[in-house]
Amino acid sequence: VLSQAVVEAASRLELRTSVLCQVLGISQPTASRLLHGRYQIPPGTKTWELAALFVRLYRALFAMVGGNDELARLWLASPNRAFGERAPAELIQRIDGLLHACDYVDAHRARV
Repeated sequence: VLSQAVVEAASRLELRTSVLCQVLGISQPTASRLLHGRYQIPPGTKTWELAALFVRLYRALFAMVGGNDELARLWLASPNRAFGERAPAELIQRIDGLLHACDYVDAHRARV
């Protein structure tokens, strides 16, 4: 299920394979197999943990932008002051950046 969720999120966000490789810490061939349904992320691995964070980011972002994938893609690609004027898509390729982006989106989604 997690592998399918990663593929769906990456597709909706139009994430390049090279970016997905960095986010999940996998090789280009493994990412290609994942995107084509020929690889399942093994539970309990670091890749599984990173995949869960990536899906968490997508779901929170999806909720924050009202289900509009175009706005989610725009947010991901646009420089953001909260990320040192860097685009979140660049930052999520590192574990600390992925965590920061998750926390940022969660905090903004929870505003009342």
